[in-house]
Order: sequence, then structure tokens, then C-alpha cells
Amino acid sequence: MSIITRFAPSPTGFLHIGGLRTALFNYLYARHNNGKFILRIEDTDSERSEERFSDLIIKAFRWVDLKFDDGPYFQSQRGEIYSKYIDRLIEEGKAYKCCCSRERLKKLKESQTANGIKPHYDGFCRGTNNEAAENFTIRFKLPKTDENIEFDDLIHGKILINLSEIDDFIIVRSNGIPMYNFACVVDDALMGVTDIIRGDDHLSNTSKQILLCRALGFDIPRYAHVPMILGADKKRFSKRHGAISVNVYKEEGYLPDALLNYLVRLGFSYNDQEIFSMEEMIRYFDIKRLGKSASVFNPSKLLWLNAVYIKNRVPSILAEEVLPFISALLGTTVKIDEKFVEMVKTVQQRAKTLKEMADQMRFYFETPSDYEEKGVKKYCSSIDLLNKIMLLMKDVQWNESELKKIAQNVMDEFQLKMLKIAQPIRIALTGKTVSPGIYEMLLILGKEESLKRMERFIKFLNAKV
Repeated sequence: MSIITRFAPSPTGFLHIGGLRTALFNYLYARHNNGKFILRIEDTDSERSEERFSDLIIKAFRWVDLKFDDGPYFQSQRGEIYSKYIDRLIEEGKAYKCCCSRERLKKLKESQTANGIKPHYDGFCRGTNNEAAENFTIRFKLPKTDENIEFDDLIHGKILINLSEIDDFIIVRSNGIPMYNFACVVDDALMGVTDIIRGDDHLSNTSKQILLCRALGFDIPRYAHVPMILGADKKRFSKRHGAISVNVYKEEGYLPDALLNYLVRLGFSYNDQEIFSMEEMIRYFDIKRLGKSASVFNPSKLLWLNAVYIKNRVPSILAEEVLPFISALLGTTVKIDEKFVEMVKTVQQRAKTLKEMADQMRFYFETPSDYEEKGVKKYCSSIDLLNKIMLLMKDVQWNESELKKIAQNVMDEFQLKMLKIAQPIRIALTGKTVSPGIYEMLLILGKEESLKRMERFIKFLNAKV
């Protein structure tokens, strides 16, 4: 039997890190088994679902390059399909119309709570004939023959759920729109989904979905409930821990493959390997290797991994990736050429994100408007030194060999170490004390621009005297 998995987010908000990890596990499981991966947008909650969130979810998938084989399907467009199965359940006596008002249900809950009883629906409409009712929900009629539901979870093993924890739950809202559990079961069956990998916060839904599968005569899929992601304080992952939109990671300059690599390690392991290509993730992925304990999200580890990916990137590819960030930073369109790729190489080993790379490259495009005050005080007390360097630079061929000779001559004449020579030049070129290598910058900026910046810096120093 071919493996078919799905990821089915609700467009009531952005796609977050936990959701992307779940999608990744489903994707890898399908690809490892030469199966199919489906994307389904579960937008039946018309009050909270928004089209813009659906669009952002799909864009996030394109960014991380998780290609789905079918979809995206939208549940809001499948109403006629659900109606057929709802009618069937009612005709077979497996569901019924419930006319209980909100006020009655509220009072029932208050009464049960006051008497120490766990709130549940009391079956008031279960045996009544409400065929002519106009304002109603539809409830699933819980079978009275079964006491427990047992299934084999692919991660946790045998799980037993007592049906006393479940009541006659609603499968269709009063507005005629099906509830999550019902629509989900119908779609999974019709789309041929064989395996469902999702967060263990869905465990409470599994028993209801198994009951609905039985009632409708559908095959029951295999379930795997992945432990949740926790923050460093071991509490449920939230915004304060970094549980932000996947799109934010894109905007901050994280590489998509670095993000996926980090997420796959939140629950999956293969020996002691840390760095995985997508091909390796697919090859090694085994659902039996998913841990049973919650994983802790570590933003510093993700940042470290992103830096590793940046360092190992082919410079020409990295240039394409950093281009939107430098263009946005400068407020103008920058073109990629050989010189731009050389700029990328000078910051590639130091930057942790694409956004950081763009900031470190900015000086190539803009003459510094000010200079780091502490650096000026520490390294730039001798204007004669800078004048000497600039004078020698004017009369040489602009290549690394000649520039190194100038540095050596000045070190010998002024009895200084290279740091005392390099830092004044660095500040003149960039305005800062930290930058790429001196010779790299001088060659990329060129003779004319380099001398212009040095002359401007000398004028700045003279004005301070």
C-alpha cells in the first residue's frame, strides 16, 4: 500500500515553527517511502480563517521548498461532499439534530461543575425527533457498546482511551458548517491518507476520528503523535521562546534549508549527525527514530546552524540570497556581478544571517558618514601616518602585492605592528573597527574610491585638531 501523508493547517494565523516541523516529518515520511504528500487548508472556521493566512502558508512552503504532490485543497470548497456523509449518518441513526440552546448548555455545564461532575452533554436531544427543526447542530451518536478505543501509535505504541471521557460531540455547527473532526475524517478517507503525523495535542481528537471512521465505514489511518516543542523553561513553546511565524525567519535572513535541518533535529536523530542535506533527511528518516519526549527549542543553536550553512554556501548562490536584503537596506536595486560576489565572500565567514550579511556589506555601497569614536581615539592619533599611507598608495599598481609592500614600508618607518596600520585604514574605509580584511576591501573598492575615503577621513581628523 502506497504511503500518503498530509499537512492540514488552519488559516487562523501564521504558520509557526511547530507546524512547519510537523509538515516536514510528514513530507520526509512520504518521500522516504516513495509516497505522496498532500497540503490541505482546513478553513471551515469562517469567523477566524483568513485568505491572507492561507496565502502565507503556501508561500512558506514554497520558500522552504517542501513540494506537495496534491493540493492545496480548501475545506471551504468541499461543502457538498460533507453534506452527503452527514445525511448518511443521520439516516443510519448514527447522528442526530440537537436543538439545545446556548443558555441550556451553559446552565447544564454550571450545574455539573457545581456538583463536581466533569462537564459533558447529557444527551437531551438524543432520542427526540427534531426533523422539522430550523435551528440546530448535529451531534454524533456515541456508540454505547464500546467502552474503550485502542490503537497503536507509531511513536508511543499502544494507546487506550476510555469512551467515558467523550460525549455526543457536535459534528456540524448551527450554521451548517462541519466541525474539524468530521471534515478531517471525510477528507482523509477520500484523499487516501494512510498515515497521520501530528502533534500530541491532537490525541484528544483521535478517539473521535476513529469513531467517525467506523461509523462511515472508512479505513482507519495509522497515527503518530509527535511530542510538542518546549521553550528553554520547559513550558509550551510560545512567542516569548521564538515561536514566531516562519515568514519572520525568512525576513530575518535565515536560510530555509538551515531552518529545516534544525527542525528535523527537534525529535529526530541519526547517530550523532547534526548537519543534514534534504537528500540525507529523506534517506535516513524513520518514524521509529522520533523521540517520545518533548524537544527544547534553542534559538542560539538555530543561529549557529544558520551561520554554518552560510559559511558553506557557494558564493554565487549566496549572492542571490542576500541580494533582496542589501537592496532593501539601501533602498535601491543592486545588481549581481563578479564584484558583488567578491563582496559576499568577504563577509561570508563572519555573518550569521543574510540580514547581518547585508549590514556588513553596506559600506561597499555607501561612504561612511561618521566614524566609530572609540576606534578613532584608540588608533587614529597620527595624521602623519595616514598621510604617508595615502601618499604611497597614489603611486602604485592597485594589487595585493603592492599594497602589502606599502604596509611593510610604513611599519618599518614608524616602528609599528600591522594592527596600528590596518585599523586607521579600516576606519577610513568603513567607519568601524570591525570589517573584512584590509586588502580585500581596498581591492573591491578600487583605488579611486579607497583614496577618496581616506582623504575624507584625514579631513575629518584635521577638523578635530
